[in-house]
Amino acid sequence: MTTPEAEQPRPEERLEQAVRAAEQALIEFEIAVETFRVEVENFSRLHHQKLGPMYARLDELDAQIAEARAARTGDPEDLRKAREARAQVQPIPGVEELFHGWMDGGGLFPEAAAMLTDQSVRPPERVRPSEEARKLYRELARKAHPDLAQQDEERARREEFITRVNAAYARGDEAMLRELAEEWAAGPAPAERRPTPSEELYARLEWLAERKEMLTLVARNLEDSAIGSMLRMAPDDPDRLLDEIAEQLLADLAAKETELAQLVG
Repeated sequence: MTTPEAEQPRPEERLEQAVRAAEQALIEFEIAVETFRVEVENFSRLHHQKLGPMYARLDELDAQIAEARAARTGDPEDLRKAREARAQVQPIPGVEELFHGWMDGGGLFPEAAAMLTDQSVRPPERVRPSEEARKLYRELARKAHPDLAQQDEERARREEFITRVNAAYARGDEAMLRELAEEWAAGPAPAERRPTPSEELYARLEWLAERKEMLTLVARNLEDSAIGSMLRMAPDDPDRLLDEIAEQLLADLAAKETELAQLVG
């Protein structure tokens, strides 16, 4: 026969429920932050690939305009400005890698020059995860997240696995994500949660709160970055935003070309 005392919930039960809820909330938040981080990284790559040569050409035109104006006036202030403008366009180490094959230390590659003259060019390589890749990533992150581990050995196993998951997602590698899903399904089952003292549960809640604060700061920095702010302007169609910026840059280039021609003409 069950006694009234036996029917009473354990003192730690509500606290354990709060910890589990906080863990799941943190995991979902981490997934959202990591998803946005990958989007910002990929948009940044496309931004450099498509618009980098235009920005470089604008800097070169600014330098030429400043030099032409200084040559005309001979004014010391104009000469100083010309030197500063020229310093902005000096070749820098790794510029080819920075612009992913669009520009080298000596100037623009043919693809970049073609784009500036409104000719057709090879579109930049896209590294944007597919919807299926996003789905696989979310499922794996929820199942294998290190924060669900209660033992150091299990946490280390999950951290190593999630590192590979994040790398595959950042590359948009759907096939690898499928392989990782099969690997996790075939691996050891997560250990059952063991009852923990109230003090340990309170400590875990504090750790989860600190982790959330850190992720909030990461998310804020991503959102406030130049690329993050641009991406948030058109989250569903970032290519259109790049096209609009490109149109404006082409107009700026035409205006500066005209200004330079007037100065040297």
